[in-house]
Amino acid sequence: MDLNEIGLPHLLALAAALGWASGMRLYATVLIVGVAGRLGWLPLPEGLQVLTHGGVLTAAAVLAFIEFLADKIPAVDSLWDAIHTVIRIPAGAALAFGVLNGHGVDSAAWSVIAALLGGTLAATAHAAKAGTRAAVNTSPEPFSNIALSLSGDLFVPAFLWLAWNHPFAFALLLALMVLVAALLIRLTFKLLRGLFGKLRGTAPAV
Repeated sequence: MDLNEIGLPHLLALAAALGWASGMRLYATVLIVGVAGRLGWLPLPEGLQVLTHGGVLTAAAVLAFIEFLADKIPAVDSLWDAIHTVIRIPAGAALAFGVLNGHGVDSAAWSVIAALLGGTLAATAHAAKAGTRAAVNTSPEPFSNIALSLSGDLFVPAFLWLAWNHPFAFALLLALMVLVAALLIRLTFKLLRGLFGKLRGTAPAV
């Protein structure tokens, strides 16, 4: 597909996908999109061409590998998520901004809209992921944590592929994912609040 033939709905789907995926696996997202652009599998917009740079790809590959390992270790994954609260959200907004930057007569306005969309979706995905994993970490066995991590590893490339090839089907899935994320965030806060309440109740009085 030629970049000049891509319509606004298609680009917005890509921006939304980058925002959401960044909230889950930022470095893998950068690596996947950068490699796809460098190999010619994906005609990247001008604002995302920097992702094909060799240095960017190398850094993304190293960090994606570190994140892959850290995400499999209970407690370490929660620490990693906590640190990346201030990284994933602005990065998701920046990637979404790059999709629309320089494309069309109203690119400035649409780029800002895309950035707001991408940042919001990155925040939602990150909160759902971090909260769910923190709740799962209360279990003494490590297998549920690893299973969730591997499902996230597989979900991100499939999510990006769907956004590019079937943007309208992607929009339906994204709406469902936002709903599920909202429910997970609510359930996670209830679980953690109950857990902290029990810990306070069992703590010795000072």
